[in-house]
Amino acid sequence: MSAKVLDGVVVSTKMQKTVVVKVSSSKKHAQYGKRYINHKNYKVDYNEVDYSGDSLKEGDKVSIVEVAPVSKTKTWKIKEDKK
Repeated sequence: MSAKVLDGVVVSTKMQKTVVVKVSSSKKHAQYGKRYINHKNYKVDYNEVDYSGDSLKEGDKVSIVEVAPVSKTKTWKIKEDKK
């Protein structure tokens, strides 16, 4: 089974080796048909040594991929930076 890949925006870079990525999805209400947006924040494993180039900043668009649990709350890694 392939790993899940999500696109989102970096919200916070204040932790060491971790960034928070906000992923938005659009859904349609079952009864009324109105579209609305859901948001979810994911804690993503990010070690600057592993990635070449500039470090991530708030507002950067990234792709994240699901991996085996790194810690209690981190099960995602940065796949690519979409600058």
